[in-house]
Order: sequence, then C-alpha cells, then structure tokens
Amino acid sequence: MNISILGTGWLGLPLAKKLKEEHVVKGSVTSQEKIQPLRDAEITPYQIKIFTEGVQGDLTSFLAHAELLIIDIPPGLRSDPQADFVGKIGRIVDYIEKSPVGKVIFVSSTSVYKDQETFPEYTEENEANGTSEAAKQLNAAEKILLKNEHFQTAVVRFGGLIGPDRHPVHYLANKTGIKNPKAPVNLIQQEDCIKIINQIIKKEAWGKIFNAAYPGHPTREEYYSKTAKERNLNIPDFEQNGVSKGKKISSVNLKEVLGFDFERTI
Repeated sequence: MNISILGTGWLGLPLAKKLKEEHVVKGSVTSQEKIQPLRDAEITPYQIKIFTEGVQGDLTSFLAHAELLIIDIPPGLRSDPQADFVGKIGRIVDYIEKSPVGKVIFVSSTSVYKDQETFPEYTEENEANGTSEAAKQLNAAEKILLKNEHFQTAVVRFGGLIGPDRHPVHYLANKTGIKNPKAPVNLIQQEDCIKIINQIIKKEAWGKIFNAAYPGHPTREEYYSKTAKERNLNIPDFEQNGVSKGKKISSVNLKEVLGFDFERTI
C-alpha cells in the first residue's frame, strides 16, 4: 500500500519506519532540518506546512498515488491560542478529495473528554464533552473527517504519549504545587501507539473511534512519585488542598474491534 504520513515527528517518524517494512511510505515535516532523518530512513520526504489560508509545499504530490493518509499534526493551540485547527483540517480535506486517498487515520487525543471531580470512565460510546478550545477543535476535526463521503476514516484518541526519550516526569520532577494529585493517569507507550495504527490498517477498521490508553490508572501522585524515584529524580510536589479533577479512559474498541492487547506497561 502507498501511505503518506502528514507529520513525522516523535510518533510519526518511528511509525513511518515501521510501516516501510510492508508499504511504500512518504513523510512530511515542517522544516528543512527535519528532512534528513527521513532520507536516512529511506522515506520519501516532503516539507509541508498547513495554514487555514493555504498550504506551503507540494501537498498534491505528497498525496499522489497514496491510498492511505495518516494525519499526525498537533492543534498548536498551546503556542498559538488563536490557531484555527479546524480550518487547517478543512484545507487538508480539500486536497484529499482531489487525490486518490480512500482511507484516513486521524491521530487525536483523549483530551476531547472532560476532566471531572468524579473521575468518570469514558469509552468510545461517550460523547466528546471537553470544554477547552483544543478539545472542541479536535472534536470538530474528527467529525469533519468521519462524515466525509469521499474517504473512510478511523480516529485514534491517544492518552499521554510516553517513550524512551519522552516522559512527563522529567518536567514534573522539579515542580511544586502540582494540581490534581488524585486524578488517574491515562498514558500509552510509543510502541503500542505504532502497533495500534498498524492493526487498524491490517484489520481495515474504518469508520471507528479508538480510545487508546493503558488500562492501569494509578493516581498522578502515586505514579509520578514512583517513576521519579525509579529514575533518581526529585519527587514532584503535589498540592494537597485543592479538589482533583480527572477521568479514566477505557479502550473498549481496541479489544473488541482490533483484538489488541497492550504489550508495554506504563
């Protein structure tokens, strides 16, 4: 299969390397200095930036011959609160509709679900009820893609991404007054993320939404304190007086639709 991956960063690049074992893969980056790692991996590189008003780079050639497009680009609202992610997705859709792409996998986030004091457990059957701007834009982007009749879409809502060179404990170790100590964690290893996307492709599980977070949900205080100790880092300091808000993510469709079992603990 010919696959194009829009966004070959921390997750997209190792995903591209894995998919290249069985498929023809193109990958996109946003800057010139990120092209060489794709070339080193023998993945056809493209430099592409998506804007609401248009596209910088040759998105048409990037999608040419592609049967599947994987969209793995962040909403960007942390760095730019005014960013119009929905508009960017709409711009991408304009190009997809003029291309041979028949299948789309959209990398989303469990942030589409609202944190609450009761720590609700969300499955894919629950409505995305997040109230942050990022949550609302991600949810709107999912719907745009899922409802489009020109192609079939699968949405993967990943929990917090961790891996060999990425773990939030390194950021939290020197912090004080960290909120939500009793909230459950919802994390997933990079390796399992890649396996999930590969399973969606192999099972042709289109038209589905997949929650993807490891089924163990210790509290933030328990988990990050333990992890910091294991890594010889300072134990994070959590605020004890405030009310914790959070949620538990249940990955029902991973098991029922894909037959997926997590191989990496958090």
